[in-house]
Amino acid sequence: QVQLVESGGGLVQAGDSLRLSCAASGRTFSIYDMGWFRQAPGKDREFVAAISWGSGITYYADSVKGRFTISRDNAKNTVYLQMNNLKPEDTAVYSCAARLRPMPIVVGSGYGSWGQGTQVTVSS
Repeated sequence: QVQLVESGGGLVQAGDSLRLSCAASGRTFSIYDMGWFRQAPGKDREFVAAISWGSGITYYADSVKGRFTISRDNAKNTVYLQMNNLKPEDTAVYSCAARLRPMPIVVGSGYGSWGQGTQVTVSS
Protein backbone atom coordinates (compact mmCIF):
# COMPACT_ATOMS: atom_id res chain seq x y z
CA GLN A 1 0.00 0.00 0.00
CA VAL A 2 0.96 3.61 -0.56
CA GLN A 3 0.15 6.38 1.89
CA LEU A 4 -0.14 9.97 0.68
CA VAL A 5 -0.12 13.23 2.63
CA GLU A 6 -0.82 16.57 0.97
CA SER A 7 0.21 20.00 2.21
CA GLY A 8 0.45 23.56 0.98
CA GLY A 9 -3.15 24.63 0.58
CA GLY A 10 -4.46 27.96 1.79
CA LEU A 11 -6.36 31.14 1.07
CA VAL A 12 -4.97 33.37 -1.67
CA GLN A 13 -6.15 36.12 -3.96
CA ALA A 14 -6.78 35.80 -7.66
CA GLY A 15 -3.51 35.95 -9.57
CA ASP A 16 -1.46 34.56 -6.69
CA SER A 17 0.51 31.32 -6.66
CA LEU A 18 0.57 28.26 -4.42
CA ARG A 19 2.61 25.09 -4.39
CA LEU A 20 1.05 21.88 -3.16
CA SER A 21 3.13 18.94 -2.02
CA CYS A 22 2.24 15.28 -1.75
CA ALA A 23 4.54 12.99 0.20
CA ALA A 24 4.30 9.29 -0.51
CA SER A 25 5.32 6.49 1.82
CA GLY A 26 4.98 2.75 1.97
CA ARG A 27 5.33 0.69 -1.20
CA THR A 28 6.42 3.64 -3.34
CA PHE A 29 8.30 1.32 -5.68
CA SER A 30 4.90 0.17 -6.93
CA ILE A 31 3.86 3.63 -8.16
CA TYR A 32 3.44 4.10 -11.91
CA ASP A 33 1.82 7.54 -11.98
CA MET A 34 0.89 10.29 -9.56
CA GLY A 35 -2.07 12.54 -10.14
CA TRP A 36 -3.68 15.63 -8.70
CA PHE A 37 -7.45 15.92 -8.57
CA ARG A 38 -9.79 18.55 -7.16
CA GLN A 39 -13.35 18.74 -5.98
CA ALA A 40 -15.29 21.94 -5.57
CA PRO A 41 -18.42 22.12 -3.39
CA GLY A 42 -21.37 20.56 -5.14
CA LYS A 43 -19.28 19.33 -8.05
CA ASP A 44 -17.75 16.04 -9.07
CA ARG A 45 -14.09 15.37 -8.56
CA GLU A 46 -12.09 16.35 -11.61
CA PHE A 47 -8.66 15.46 -12.92
CA VAL A 48 -6.06 18.23 -12.78
CA ALA A 49 -2.66 16.82 -13.72
CA ALA A 50 -0.62 13.63 -13.75
CA ILE A 51 3.02 12.66 -13.94
CA SER A 52 4.72 9.38 -14.72
CA TRP A 53 6.75 8.34 -11.68
CA GLY A 54 9.46 6.84 -13.86
CA SER A 55 9.70 8.92 -17.03
CA GLY A 56 8.37 12.25 -15.76
CA ILE A 57 5.92 12.57 -18.64
CA THR A 58 3.13 14.96 -17.66
CA TYR A 59 -0.46 15.54 -18.65
CA TYR A 60 -2.83 18.38 -17.76
CA ALA A 61 -6.48 19.20 -17.85
CA ASP A 62 -7.22 21.96 -20.33
CA SER A 63 -8.51 24.19 -17.53
CA VAL A 64 -5.08 24.40 -15.89
CA LYS A 65 -2.71 23.99 -18.84
CA GLY A 66 -0.19 26.82 -18.91
CA ARG A 67 -0.90 27.82 -15.30
CA PHE A 68 -0.18 24.65 -13.28
CA THR A 69 2.97 22.53 -13.32
CA ILE A 70 3.27 19.04 -11.86
CA SER A 71 6.69 17.74 -10.92
CA ARG A 72 8.22 15.03 -8.79
CA ASP A 73 11.25 14.38 -6.66
CA ASN A 74 11.75 10.64 -6.62
CA ALA A 75 14.46 10.84 -3.97
CA LYS A 76 11.97 12.47 -1.62
CA ASN A 77 9.00 10.43 -2.84
CA THR A 78 7.18 13.71 -3.30
CA VAL A 79 5.09 15.19 -6.09
CA TYR A 80 4.35 18.88 -6.39
CA LEU A 81 1.71 21.00 -8.03
CA GLN A 82 2.83 24.56 -8.73
CA MET A 83 -0.24 26.68 -9.31
CA ASN A 84 0.21 30.12 -10.84
CA ASN A 85 -2.27 32.81 -11.82
CA LEU A 86 -4.92 31.23 -9.60
CA LYS A 87 -8.56 32.00 -10.34
CA PRO A 88 -11.62 31.83 -8.09
CA GLU A 89 -12.80 28.82 -10.09
CA ASP A 90 -9.70 26.94 -8.90
CA THR A 91 -11.18 26.89 -5.40
CA ALA A 92 -11.50 23.25 -4.34
CA VAL A 93 -10.13 20.49 -2.17
CA TYR A 94 -7.04 19.19 -3.94
CA SER A 95 -6.06 15.56 -3.50
CA CYS A 96 -3.15 13.58 -4.79
CA ALA A 97 -3.42 9.98 -5.85
CA ALA A 98 -1.15 7.14 -6.87
CA ARG A 99 -1.76 4.73 -9.70
CA LEU A 100 -0.26 1.34 -9.05
CA ARG A 101 -0.73 -0.22 -12.47
CA PRO A 102 0.44 0.79 -15.93
CA MET A 103 -2.05 2.88 -17.89
CA PRO A 104 -1.70 5.65 -20.46
CA ILE A 105 -0.92 8.92 -18.70
CA VAL A 106 -3.92 10.57 -20.38
CA VAL A 107 -6.33 8.22 -18.62
CA GLY A 108 -7.74 9.87 -15.53
CA SER A 109 -8.93 6.72 -13.80
CA GLY A 110 -7.29 3.75 -12.12
CA TYR A 111 -5.89 5.64 -9.14
CA GLY A 112 -6.10 3.46 -6.05
CA SER A 113 -4.38 5.36 -3.25
CA TRP A 114 -5.57 8.79 -2.17
CA GLY A 115 -4.48 11.48 0.24
CA GLN A 116 -6.81 13.29 2.59
CA GLY A 117 -6.86 16.48 0.53
CA THR A 118 -5.90 20.09 1.12
CA GLN A 119 -8.16 23.11 0.73
CA VAL A 120 -7.30 25.80 -1.81
CA THR A 121 -9.44 28.93 -1.71
CA VAL A 122 -8.98 31.73 -4.23
CA SER A 123 -10.72 35.01 -3.53
CA SER A 124 -11.59 37.49 -6.25
